[in-house]
Amino acid sequence: MFQAIFVDPFIMIYDAPLFFVEVFVSGLMAGVMYALVALGFVLIYKASGVFNFAQGAMVLFAALTFVGLWELGVNPWLSLILSSLVMIGVAFTVERIVLRPLVNQDPIIFSWQQ
Repeated sequence: MFQAIFVDPFIMIYDAPLFFVEVFVSGLMAGVMYALVALGFVLIYKASGVFNFAQGAMVLFAALTFVGLWELGVNPWLSLILSSLVMIGVAFTVERIVLRPLVNQDPIIFSWQQ
């Protein structure tokens, strides 16, 4: 039991160091992605007082745009730039069409108390 927990993982790392580096970097990148999404949720909530669930859809759309461009054979760095430009365009469009008309409008809240 002791060897399976405290010794064998280090032997496996010694036998396949590149696999360890790959898993380590992959874990770091996943953690960075989760941290950025969480930071976005916090910033939106602190700025507006509303918990915005649409942010997840925006992150997914950005990721799918990047992967789609990359699968079409576009250079990954160019895919990153193009998907960033697409998301800037989507953000401006959503702001103009959805958010701008809601400024200074009465809140749509149903209250039981009259």
